[in-house]
Amino acid sequence: MLLKTVFAAALSVFLPASFAWAETPDAAKSMFEAKSVTDRNTALSTLEAAAAKDPAAAYAAGAGEFFTALELLASGLHRHGFESPKSFMLPLMQLPVPDNPNPEPLTYEEFRAILVAFRDRLEKSAATLGSVPAGADIGMIVDLTHVGIDLNEDGAIAPDESLAAIMASLSRGSVDTSDAAPSLTFRFDRADGFWLQGYAEFLMAQADFWLAHDFRNAFDGSFHMLFPRANLPLQDTLVPLDGGMSGNMFTSEWRLADFISLVHLVNWPVIEPERRRAARRHLLEMIRLSREDWKAILAETDNDREWLPGPQQKGVNPLTGLEVGQEQVQAWLATLTVAEDLLDGRVLLPHFRISGKGINMKRFFDEPKPFDLVLSITGPGIAPYLESGKILSSDDFGQIQSQFGGAGFLTFALWFN
Repeated sequence: MLLKTVFAAALSVFLPASFAWAETPDAAKSMFEAKSVTDRNTALSTLEAAAAKDPAAAYAAGAGEFFTALELLASGLHRHGFESPKSFMLPLMQLPVPDNPNPEPLTYEEFRAILVAFRDRLEKSAATLGSVPAGADIGMIVDLTHVGIDLNEDGAIAPDESLAAIMASLSRGSVDTSDAAPSLTFRFDRADGFWLQGYAEFLMAQADFWLAHDFRNAFDGSFHMLFPRANLPLQDTLVPLDGGMSGNMFTSEWRLADFISLVHLVNWPVIEPERRRAARRHLLEMIRLSREDWKAILAETDNDREWLPGPQQKGVNPLTGLEVGQEQVQAWLATLTVAEDLLDGRVLLPHFRISGKGINMKRFFDEPKPFDLVLSITGPGIAPYLESGKILSSDDFGQIQSQFGGAGFLTFALWFN
């Protein structure tokens, strides 16, 4: 679900209003229309070289770095014969990576290296996008059926690797190319840069949380459900001879069994505590950027193919089929405040079996102890972080959720960032 929305972003810019108007950099056009990795990377390098002096180039370069981060992850997964679990339970593992008939063996150290490369490229993207002045006058018209990444490491960016095709795959659909299909062409502006930067921070938080821990036991004992032919320790014992791969993880008996093993094996010692602290900082930065995003959106006076429209920009979004109202914006801003209060420890997270105390999430990240998923759910694992104080109530969050209507909070949250 998450990456369905993440993949939909695309960008580039005009120069800020304080400068003379200029055409969108040719390298940005080349990057977003590239049909090969070589051409795309050449254009990206040109944009990166110009980024320090040209906000337009910096904006486009930050976008390119974001999507090449996703490509690094996809390439690493493809190389080792990744089979997507197609489950929201593993958000970083939902890329529609094509089959690889000849996968390379995978070790725990190599998998960590894939996550590190992905995370570090996201950090570069966030820094580049953050260098663009907040008041830059940005606008680039991008067709999502023309922008893509190389999912199968063949050096080409094919039509079925476009952002539109990837989103369709993630939503279990296909790209509608008929005349009646809604256009997936958007005009991306300065607000969308905050949006994309925020998603980079969110994905860095996920990667850093994993990397903060030694999860070798989970890798050795269950990751053959994701890499069934990469010579993992229990492949010969537990992977069916015919591969047995079909659809969602929960429709495959052996993959479901391995998912249960994964849950049981999430008992991870902390080996890089600073990464767990960094995960909280990334989430707080995401919240700050979301506020900046909505500040910029609400100040817009145009209504030109908006990726994320404000209440003043009427019309149903062609991707989500939703229209944004003032009540959703206010509820989202309230959600950001609740999330920030939780991450800063001003409000405590409730636990279903504990009354009078709640979980201090700031201490959960900043004072890291071994992470045991099952014991966190049942109680013992979160006992060190329990405190007395103001506890978030179901009524508090219920009032916020009610403002999002039939589409539901999660749908808007994934879109709003």
